[in-house]
Amino acid sequence: MKLLLNLFLFLFALFILSEGSFSLTNYQIKKICEKDKKNLSKCIKNIQEKRSNLQKGNLIEIPVIPFKK
Repeated sequence: MKLLLNLFLFLFALFILSEGSFSLTNYQIKKICEKDKKNLSKCIKNIQEKRSNLQKGNLIEIPVIPFKK
C-alpha cells in the first residue's frame, strides 16, 4: 500500500508540476539588461526572443556565468 501511494505521488508530481515553465517578466528582463549599458535594446530583444521560444516549447541555450566572490 505504501509503495502504491509513493508511486501515485511521484507520478502526480511528474505530470502536474512539469507542465509549467516559468519565464521572466518584462521588469526582470530590464533589470538583467541594466548591466549592459551599451547594448540595452539588443539585450532586451535577445532575452524576449528566448522567452518566446521557451513558451513555444523550443529549446534555448542558457549561458552559465561563474560566481565571483
